[in-house]
Amino acid sequence: MRTLVRDLRDHVGATVSVCGWVQTLRLQRRMLFVLVRDHTGTVQMTHARGDALASAITGLTTESAVRITGRVVDNPVVDLGGIELVPESVEVLNRADTPLPIDRNTTLERRLDWRFLDVRSSSAVRLVFAVQSTLEAAMREYAFVNGCTEVHTPKLMGSPSESGAEVFKLRYFDGDAYLAQSPQFYKQMAIAAGIDRVFEVGPVFRAEPSYTARHATEFTGVDVELAWIDGVEDVMAFEERMLAYALARVAEAHGDAVRERFGVDVTVPSLPFPRITTAEAQAVLRSGGWDAGGVKDDLDAEGERRIGAYIKERTGHEFVFVTHYPAGVRPFYHMRPAGDPASTLSFDLIWKGMETTTGAQREHRFDVLLEQAAEKGVGTGSMRHYLDCFRYGCPPHGGFGLGLGRTLMLLLGLDSLREAVFLFRGPNRLAP
Repeated sequence: MRTLVRDLRDHVGATVSVCGWVQTLRLQRRMLFVLVRDHTGTVQMTHARGDALASAITGLTTESAVRITGRVVDNPVVDLGGIELVPESVEVLNRADTPLPIDRNTTLERRLDWRFLDVRSSSAVRLVFAVQSTLEAAMREYAFVNGCTEVHTPKLMGSPSESGAEVFKLRYFDGDAYLAQSPQFYKQMAIAAGIDRVFEVGPVFRAEPSYTARHATEFTGVDVELAWIDGVEDVMAFEERMLAYALARVAEAHGDAVRERFGVDVTVPSLPFPRITTAEAQAVLRSGGWDAGGVKDDLDAEGERRIGAYIKERTGHEFVFVTHYPAGVRPFYHMRPAGDPASTLSFDLIWKGMETTTGAQREHRFDVLLEQAAEKGVGTGSMRHYLDCFRYGCPPHGGFGLGLGRTLMLLLGLDSLREAVFLFRGPNRLAP
């Protein structure tokens, strides 16, 4: 029976079998020292030269998969938990070729070519995915406790969404299909179907040729849609509480490890998050020299960084909701405030100076939705099934979508989204 490295302290004096990978070989003239690693930790195996077992050990290669059977010995001079493994047998389950194609000095792009080795050989990289698992599970738990039903929406669409831009087109039998940019329309259909609160974690596809550290052509989205809301404030309140809950769970489970590996303190944000309208944010930014010509309707990456820093300096908060984006830069299905058709009841959530979430109250009134679609030049013929949802009593609703990878990147202070996903997809990367 296999014993995990983390449990060896409970077996001092006993004979156990440890399965893992050879991390380091230190073959001295008289003694052989081998570090063996599994997903829970690393143990030192110690053996003297001069017998058949020693010959087998000297033939090992780094990253070979092995099964070591031996006695667990208390040795306080060993850094790795004060124990070591004295082997009785060494079984090579799969010998690794040499030399290895990457090491810790290899560039990120090269490491992504060999992602399985990159993840396997680094406890810090594996921690990324342990944190991701806790973060996602906590958000799902919060959603369930607060009345959400998890749905799984199609990722193949018969027509592009409100815009044909940034959509992947593919052959579908005798016709064409499109990879979904968002579960947005399907979430709203679920609301119209009487599912009061909707939650989904799933893939999102964006055919945008962006090469920044924050973009990907495929990523995991966390989406929520809420029915019977009184206003967009209900949506923002749900998200900030969900994130505070999830970050508290991450801090509890991984706070010490994250601090040690990444030098980052996982802090639980206070509630509520600060709010600032887009107009107010632009006024602040322009007073500091951003968009001196006054031509930008939206916040760009620099504007997000600056407004994040501004809010942090004045409130100490790393989060800020930027609200009421102009109608010209938002989709036709975002609701507009009464008496203010140039604005929308929408928001972006900025964390540490980067947008992580877009959300809004949706327009649920059929006639108004048609007017706004026509204003945007959106053809409604291919959207019949979506628009039909609003003809027969769709309630007021709103929601948001956030990128799981980008959230994880900001949480851990990583330099690139590429480090926050297992297998990255971008304009120049479709493998492995």
